[in-house]
Amino acid sequence: MIKRFFILSSLCMVLGVSAQKSHTVVQGDNPYNIAKKYGITVDELLKLNPKHKDGKLAIGDVLTVKSEKTATTAAAKSAPAEKAAASPNTSSLGKIVLQPKQTIYGITKQYRISETDLRKLNPELDSHMKIGDEITLPLASIKKYGGTQQAVTGEKHAEPPVEKNITTITPTTTPTAVEGESYVIQSKDNYYRITKQFGISQQDLYALNPGLEEKGLKPGDTIKIKRASTSGSNDTVSESSNPKAKMDSGNEKSSTASNVAVGDDYVTYTVQQGDTVFSIVNKFGVSIDELIALNPELSHGLKTGMVLKIKKQDAAYIKKNGDALSVILMLPFGYSTNETQYRGMALDFLTGAKLAIERNARGGQKLDIKIVDSGNEASFKNSLTQINPDNTDLIIGPFFKSNVIDVLDFTKNQKIPIVAPFANSPELYNYSNLIIVETNNNTYADKIVEEVKAVYSDQKIYIVADAKKEDANYIKAGLEKAVKNPNIIIVNSSADIQPDQNMMTGQSAPVIAILANDDNAAGDAFANRVAAMSKEVQGMKAFSMFYSPTFEKKVDELSQASLVYLMDRKINTDGSFEKEILAAYKSKYCKTPPKYAIVGFDVVNDMLTRENKKGEIFKQMNKVQTQLATKFEFVKSKANGAYVNTGYRVIRLVP
Repeated sequence: MIKRFFILSSLCMVLGVSAQKSHTVVQGDNPYNIAKKYGITVDELLKLNPKHKDGKLAIGDVLTVKSEKTATTAAAKSAPAEKAAASPNTSSLGKIVLQPKQTIYGITKQYRISETDLRKLNPELDSHMKIGDEITLPLASIKKYGGTQQAVTGEKHAEPPVEKNITTITPTTTPTAVEGESYVIQSKDNYYRITKQFGISQQDLYALNPGLEEKGLKPGDTIKIKRASTSGSNDTVSESSNPKAKMDSGNEKSSTASNVAVGDDYVTYTVQQGDTVFSIVNKFGVSIDELIALNPELSHGLKTGMVLKIKKQDAAYIKKNGDALSVILMLPFGYSTNETQYRGMALDFLTGAKLAIERNARGGQKLDIKIVDSGNEASFKNSLTQINPDNTDLIIGPFFKSNVIDVLDFTKNQKIPIVAPFANSPELYNYSNLIIVETNNNTYADKIVEEVKAVYSDQKIYIVADAKKEDANYIKAGLEKAVKNPNIIIVNSSADIQPDQNMMTGQSAPVIAILANDDNAAGDAFANRVAAMSKEVQGMKAFSMFYSPTFEKKVDELSQASLVYLMDRKINTDGSFEKEILAAYKSKYCKTPPKYAIVGFDVVNDMLTRENKKGEIFKQMNKVQTQLATKFEFVKSKANGAYVNTGYRVIRLVP
């Protein structure tokens, strides 16, 4: 007993000593970066070193610091040998559940894995993954890079031809069915898990359980469930897991429902058991204000059996004749007006478009393509005479906003789907048959706010603005809502970004720098300033709404500030699909595709893959697709409004 006590005491002494170590001050050190290096606070550092409580350090000073890593290492070394031997020296694997907006490209970058290795671990992987699918990854990568997305238990997948040991971190509770059509809610249940387990949609779940949507899921409660047939379960899960699908397809479903009657300016709908105001506005694609305006009695609550007036929506486009899709490309060649300003852009766009057209034609799609020279903005209306609205299924182009409006007005009776490759303006959002490809700046700004919020810890925030300051002010307003009492300074030049000062120590402290200016010169200046400041003070964070070529030239320097920037287009050169398209373009045109050729391919290929034989492109707008360089993720700008792309690429430079 005495011997054991002596051994235990000795071990504690070793661990106690190993929990502390020293640090010799070198040039550039300050209390802030030393504390951060060893995972302690500045207060703890100064308490361990009372001689330096004023925060003043000199090169060569020896400081006492805590080191959790050392203590952990010592404890690990003292573990019994048999426990160490019990851990096999094999690569453990785990699984993640695919979240909204995750792509193959994003997963490879986030978890530092090549697409080849990812596909080896997931033989069934393809570019049209569904939310809720389970992806196998190295467990170490999930733990290190997964953040809040940790490994989970899921259904068994076919084993890839590699030796592996799949480890589960978060066990799921097996659902317990009661009397065949009832279910007791478990502690970790959510709507997605329940709808997937029982193969029903979320709306069906609400209909079976009136009031569930309002009160939510509570562990221990018993709810009614209804098992769907096996053949339809996949479609149901896909629809219920994507809330956008409800909005996009709601009009069509409601128009054929047996409890809907059609009037002159509105339809009537009889409220069913399980209906809510939210489910009704989603079903019919109207706003709550529009619903209440026609039904003032809703102020007293929604009741089963009520007959509501619903604003009649525009009918969806339906193909008129033939089995070939009649597609028009409107490109500003300028031959008719002898103008060459946009000709190069149009010709490049056409080369990419032709590659997409040929690819889809080889896949069996019947296409009737007509190319129209849209001239310039002034002469554009003359080109409209080349369009037969009664025999056109899709129009891609024109490029300019005013011309897009002209086409929309010209085809307003037919409601032909119009695709605007470059124009994006609130003036266009009122047109229900318009598809806007370009992502607007507010979407980028919202993402920057989200990224800054994730790393914010009372740092001073600098926003480098352009002359108008619209994007900078939008980001500032977003941050003021997202974080508590931020100190935000909008500046005109990156030279105005300065390190903060620690009020307690007087030393330099890191800041957050944001670029909200898409000028390349501004991007150069921002990159240079961030790189220089990262050498002065550790812990600086940088973000940019826009891409600058300098970012790729200064990867090492900018990674020290963990620069995060957004791009509308980015080619994943490791992807098999991307390699195929790049090779096909080079074989056809003997060069790599220029910018507008990439846009041409992406826009045309995305639209054609959403079309079916009936020309019902709007039924497919809920799908998230990534083409050669562009991510397409469309949402309705408003009820009965245009579809707007909200897709973008996030590039993270990691130290």
